[in-house]
Amino acid sequence: MILFCSSFIPALLNPSYGASVSSRAAEWFRGHGLGGVVNLIETEWYRLNPPKVGGKPPAGSFTGPTLPPTPGRGALPIPPRLASPAGAWLPGEGVWHPAGRTVDGIPAVLTTTVRPDALHTSFVVGVAWMDTRLLRAQLYSSSSSSGIPGGGPYTHSAPVTPFAARTLDAAFNSGFRLSDSNGGYYTDHRMIARLRPGAASLVVYRDGSATVGAWGSQVAMSSRVASVRQNLNLIVNNGKPVPGLIANDNSQWGATLGGGFFVWRSGIGVTRNGALVYVGGPSLAITSLANLLVDAGAVRGMELDINTDWVQYSTYHGAKNAPVSGSNGASLLPGMIEAPSTYFQSWWIRDFYTMSVRSAPDAKLLAPLP
Repeated sequence: MILFCSSFIPALLNPSYGASVSSRAAEWFRGHGLGGVVNLIETEWYRLNPPKVGGKPPAGSFTGPTLPPTPGRGALPIPPRLASPAGAWLPGEGVWHPAGRTVDGIPAVLTTTVRPDALHTSFVVGVAWMDTRLLRAQLYSSSSSSGIPGGGPYTHSAPVTPFAARTLDAAFNSGFRLSDSNGGYYTDHRMIARLRPGAASLVVYRDGSATVGAWGSQVAMSSRVASVRQNLNLIVNNGKPVPGLIANDNSQWGATLGGGFFVWRSGIGVTRNGALVYVGGPSLAITSLANLLVDAGAVRGMELDINTDWVQYSTYHGAKNAPVSGSNGASLLPGMIEAPSTYFQSWWIRDFYTMSVRSAPDAKLLAPLP
């Protein structure tokens, strides 16, 4: 009992195990070979608390700052209004709004909200569109042996430094633990875990550009590659959801809270002109996540992390070249449990991505995807 308490109680106080006590307990049990017990408890909870069907979203779900009528010089074209998976738009639904810092007054991140499907109409999902001509991507890795990927220290690890914060525009969650990702991890010129051919891969290049693709065919190792993060297989390819996606199937797409299918999920894709699109929110099946990435213009896309404690996207506001912190941040959705300050904490041991403003639009990043 003394040994149990000396391990379990500190886990309940450890914020890196999640924001909620229940999440911290579940992480501890799974880490000690008791995942089956957690699954039984969560399954019963999900059975008694299924996602609400029908209804309307909370007031103010589809509001935001006004977007400039035309993109700035050197920026990517502003995407069209996002279709609502629930059918006809509610007022303001799917309308893009500027978020975070700008590059010489040009919005580099646009966000919007939509309902996830025609059934769970009281829920709202967030979508962020990121202009890679104006932004540089960076993978941050954990320096903790118990974190993701472990084996540090790394050049970029939490907390985000004051120097890096001078250009920080957005930050968002990465993928599963490596033991669950069915994929590899490469960063700092090191192959941390072997890259699997065919795996869905988020690749960041040394010029700060980034893309998504199947490893070995659509993306591959070169001297330009700065990092590769793999997570399962593509869920979007050639501008369409991949064949075989089934809403009520968790066998390929991660262990969800209570074995449910409509849960918090996140994903990322790349558009034909090179923008990155992030989708995150509640009551998302794997099929609805893929459909939303396609609606947002993704030609290739992949799932990132899932469940309430791990889906997080933040933008940051502040004067150009002045450091920001969590207090300058705003979550993509108010229901996201982790806060914008998470990435500024030394205890955060999961990997994540940052998007930082460039000094000027990068005209070299113009080639469309094949």
